[in-house]
Amino acid sequence: MDRRQRKTRDAIFNAFTELLKKKSYYKITVQEIIDKADVGRSTFYSHFETKDEIVNSLCFELFNHIFKSLSDSESKNCFVTKDGQKVSIFCHILRHLKEDENRILNLLAGENNEIFLRFFREDMNNFLCDKAFKKNKFAETEIPEDFLINHISVSFSELIKWWVGNKMQPEPEKIDEYFRSIMSGVFEKVKEYKHEHIWID
Repeated sequence: MDRRQRKTRDAIFNAFTELLKKKSYYKITVQEIIDKADVGRSTFYSHFETKDEIVNSLCFELFNHIFKSLSDSESKNCFVTKDGQKVSIFCHILRHLKEDENRILNLLAGENNEIFLRFFREDMNNFLCDKAFKKNKFAETEIPEDFLINHISVSFSELIKWWVGNKMQPEPEKIDEYFRSIMSGVFEKVKEYKHEHIWID
C-alpha cells in the first residue's frame, strides 16, 4: 500500500471513529463517513465495500499487532519487562492496550464497545487455543477444553470493558493481578498452568 492509499484509509478510519463517538454504529451511513473523511465515493469503495469492512480492518489493525507480539514473544520466550521482570500474557496484552490508550478509549468507552470487544474475544480465543494452550495439557475434568478457553476470553474481555470504563485505571499490573486472582480456579484446570508459555509470574 503506497503513502497516498495509506493516507486515504487513515482519513476514513479517523472519520469513522469520530462518528462513533457521537452515534450508534448502526445509525452511521457510508455517506456520512465519506463526507467527514472528505473523500470521493469511488475512492471510498476502492478501499471498503461496506462499513462492516471498516470495522473488520480497524479491529485487525487494533488487535492483530497485540496478538502477533504475543506470538513473537512466546517464540523468543520473552514475556518480560525492560527491567527483566517476567509478566503474564494478560499483563502483556493490557500494557499494549494502555500504550494505545487514546484510540482504545474512543472505541471501547461508548455504546459501540460490544462490536469491538467481539473481535477482541475472537482473537483472544484463537490465541489461547492455538498458542498458549497448545503446548500444555488440561487436568482431567468433565469441563470441555473449549468451554474453559472461551470462559477465559469472555471474562478477560469483560474485564477490559470495565477497565476502559474506569479510564484504564489502575495500572495494567494491578488489573492483571485482579484477573489472575479471580480466575485462579480456572487456571488450575491446566496442568503446569504457571508454565512460561501461558502466564508467567
